[in-house]
Amino acid sequence: MSRRERLLVRKLRERDERAFREMIERYGDRVYNLTYRMLGNREEAEDVSQEVFITVFKSIDSFRGDSKLSTWLYRIAANHCKNRIKYLSRRHDRTHSSYDEQIMGDQGAHAPTAPTASPRPDRQLEGAELEQVMQRCIATLEDDHRLLIVLRDIEELSYEEICTITQLPLGTVKSRLHRARLALRKKMLKHM
Repeated sequence: MSRRERLLVRKLRERDERAFREMIERYGDRVYNLTYRMLGNREEAEDVSQEVFITVFKSIDSFRGDSKLSTWLYRIAANHCKNRIKYLSRRHDRTHSSYDEQIMGDQGAHAPTAPTASPRPDRQLEGAELEQVMQRCIATLEDDHRLLIVLRDIEELSYEEICTITQLPLGTVKSRLHRARLALRKKMLKHM
C-alpha cells in the first residue's frame, strides 16, 4: 500500500468527509465499471456502487492494510454484486435484454466505452460494434467467469490482486480464467 493510500485510510478512519469524497473520486469509476459489467444494468450498478462506498466508510476500521485499498474495494464490490445477482435471480428481475438495451442505446455518462485508437470513422464504428458484441457475450458468462474476465482482462488487475479479491488460490484463478476466456471466445465466434 502506498503512502498516499495509508494517509487516505487514516483520514477515512477519522471519518473525514473530504477523504470520503477523495476515495469516491479516485475509485468511483473503477468500482462502477466493475458493478456495471457484473450486473449489466446501469441503475443496479449505480445502487451497488453507492452501497460499496457506504460499506467501506462504515467498515474502514476492519481494513488491515494487507493489500491495496483498491483491491479491498474490488472485493467488497464483487461480493455486493454476487449478493445482488442472487437477490435479482430470486425475484426473476434479471434479464439480459435490459443489458442489451443499455449497451445499444444508453449514452449515459457512466457507461463503459470502447477505446478508439484511430480517428477513422469506419474503424471507430467497427470498434464500437465489437465492443457491443463483447459486452453482450460477457453478460452471458457464468457469474464467476464474468468476474474473472472483468478483473483480469478489462480492469487489468494482477493475479495476486484477483486471488485476494476472490479468495481463490492462484491455480484456481488461472484455470477458471482460462475456461472463462474459452467460453467467451466461443460466444464471440457465434456473433462474428
